[in-house]
Amino acid sequence: MAFEYQEDHIRNSRGTLLFTCRWLPLISSPKALVFLCHGYGMECSGFMRECGTRLAAAGYGVFGIDYEGHGRSKGARCYIKKFENIVNDCSNFFKSICAQEEYRDKSRFLYGESMGGAVALLLHKKDPSFWNGAVLVAPMCKISEKVKPHPVVVNILTKMEEIIPKWKIVPTKDVIDSAFKDPIKREVIRNNKLIYQDKPRLKTALEMLRTSISLEDGLNEVTLPFFVLHGEADIVTDPEVSKALYEKASSKDKTIKLFPGMWHGLTSGEPDENIEIVFADITAWLDKRCNAVTFEQILRPLNQGFEKFDNAMVSMAATSGRTQSNGTYLCGLKRPRAQRRSAM
Repeated sequence: MAFEYQEDHIRNSRGTLLFTCRWLPLISSPKALVFLCHGYGMECSGFMRECGTRLAAAGYGVFGIDYEGHGRSKGARCYIKKFENIVNDCSNFFKSICAQEEYRDKSRFLYGESMGGAVALLLHKKDPSFWNGAVLVAPMCKISEKVKPHPVVVNILTKMEEIIPKWKIVPTKDVIDSAFKDPIKREVIRNNKLIYQDKPRLKTALEMLRTSISLEDGLNEVTLPFFVLHGEADIVTDPEVSKALYEKASSKDKTIKLFPGMWHGLTSGEPDENIEIVFADITAWLDKRCNAVTFEQILRPLNQGFEKFDNAMVSMAATSGRTQSNGTYLCGLKRPRAQRRSAM
């Protein structure tokens, strides 16, 4: 299916200019909406292009945003002052799309990779009944016991974060080498200048740690339908993290798939045949759920119907000259006109 690609910019509540992009089917209205949450240091227009193009070709409207300080958005490079800021920026942008007339009745799905999985889960937590489901690829929602820092180390770093929050002092291995199996794809990713490849800043690392611990403590609060995918050979985020999410989540509709021999970059760093398998599974999962509606979408027509009925009755009463000076009568119920206006 043919699709078009568009770019735009928005300003967040702090006045920072953020880059957004979208992939839309050309010949028909999207069968559902998918909102991309990229990983730490990553970006949407280049790194997540294949995800956008594949899902748009499958008939979905796909929308992405580069977090503040990431990709083509403004802000200190890869500096996360508050993880909550990322979640709020995504929420505001994604919901502004959902509110548009042509998209109001479309199912809406979150798609998160790595740290973006944490963003997606926090978006769900922020408004549990709004989203129809989530695709979570190697999500960051729990700190593996293999790499969890000692409490003493965390305590020392916490005391330093307000003094040197932006310092790049957190030692890390080369994540690109560890995450992406295919050597050619690995070099393409390394040559993408929009991807942050320096050491993590102190406050950024602590915000990610706190977010992971918080999510781990609340995995049982996850209630939306989700599909979690993880490579069994992933050494960036432990597959046990996804298993814990699947086992503890309260969702009635939950699916997990572990891919033997695959690494962290399931959709961008594997050989072509593996990527085909992963995207086939993702689109199949979405296709089965793209006609679902949220509780809020069910209530909207009822609310609109009541509002039209209310307005029509008031108009009829005013025209017939039978409007009472101290209130309005509807279906035998009297209520002060002032209350009706304040309710609207």
